Amino acid sequence: MKSRTLLKNSRIKRRRNHVRRLIAKNSDRQRLSINRSSKHMSAQIIDDVQGKTLCAISSTSKALADALNGKTKTQKAAVIGAEIAKLAKEAGVDTVVFDRGPFLYHGRVKALADAAREGGLNF
Repeated sequence: MKSRTLLKNSRIKRRRNHVRRLIAKNSDRQRLSINRSSKHMSAQIIDDVQGKTLCAISSTSKALADALNGKTKTQKAAVIGAEIAKLAKEAGVDTVVFDRGPFLYHGRVKALADAAREGGLNF
């Protein structure tokens, strides 16, 4: 019998692969990939054709330290979403595919996505 950790990790990999398989069909667009931990959140825009990260931002970034101070985790996610949209516009990216990874589209993930849409990114 598998240990709890191995079982949990296999479920996470299965969910991540399911989402990535759907995203691979839209490989002509860049990918907005997010990562969420218990305390922090990060987002990056990746060009899979060239294999390069075009822009990235995280809640641990010193550039956002003042904007994130005293906010809840969901509010921080919204700030990160607005900032990644601004960085994407500077990099010349308008349309992306949202890669939520193994995370459910709920709470902080949804707040980041909504803020990125309001910032001008098209999903």
